[in-house]
Amino acid sequence: MDYIFVTGIIGSLVLVTGAAWPESKKARHPVQSAKNWLFAIGGLILLLYALLGYLNGGPIFFVFLEVLILIASILMMLNVPDRIDIPVILGCAAILIIWSLALFEDYRTIIFILGLAGVGLGYAFDMRSLKRDAALTGGSILIAFFSYTEGSWIFFWLNVFFAIFSAFYLFKHLQRT
Repeated sequence: MDYIFVTGIIGSLVLVTGAAWPESKKARHPVQSAKNWLFAIGGLILLLYALLGYLNGGPIFFVFLEVLILIASILMMLNVPDRIDIPVILGCAAILIIWSLALFEDYRTIIFILGLAGVGLGYAFDMRSLKRDAALTGGSILIAFFSYTEGSWIFFWLNVFFAIFSAFYLFKHLQRT
């Protein structure tokens, strides 16, 4: 096992633990939420993994994903209101989308872009919200598909489990309404 793979496994485990972790009803601010800390730390480790992978011939798209996750994590932890963080995330996503389109390979690039936007918005949306769980679920499914087609198994399995846990909380929200 090499250090890049180990970095990816550690980041994935931290992030999937965050996806599985229930939202705290006591947390009044995102920095008080263990789930949010797991998201932020896992995303940072996966940014390192994506950079190491890219420097060793992997696709740049995962670096784009993790940069957006880092920006979304910062906004999440600062508890920036949705009316501000949504335009910031969409603006950053638009820049990454334009860059991705410049590197356009095939239809998979579009799938990646949609997943990127979904996960980024999901991170930034308010805690314990239906739209957060829906965006995380949809974005993760799309990125899992993209990862499968790229043969990036760490990102594939990470997003499969992330989608499963996000969908679990999404269905819990839907049952309450």
